[in-house]
Amino acid sequence: MNLTITGHHLEVTPALREYVVSKLDRVIRHFDHVVATNVTLSVQKLRQKAEVTVHVRGKDIHVEAEDDDLYAAVDAMADKLDRQVVKHKEKLGDHGRGDSPKRQDAENAAS
Repeated sequence: MNLTITGHHLEVTPALREYVVSKLDRVIRHFDHVVATNVTLSVQKLRQKAEVTVHVRGKDIHVEAEDDDLYAAVDAMADKLDRQVVKHKEKLGDHGRGDSPKRQDAENAAS
């Protein structure tokens, strides 16, 4: 997996880089098919913003979060990304075989 962390109007310190990597590692653990990850950390006046784009096979997942604290923004970004990655993984495994009303009725009749 290629990981790129860039800062827009701020310098990405080693501590900040390690924090982002640890948060993304927790999320990426759910999904093995990650091709590349781009993280952009930016400051606009008093708002701190964290954005991530995860390139997976067949789709790009983009998440952004803002907060007064950059570490809180990274936490919120990681939580949002976790939800989207899990949702994408469930969609891949579904293959359109959801529990339709007809299928549920047939299972209930067989019981």
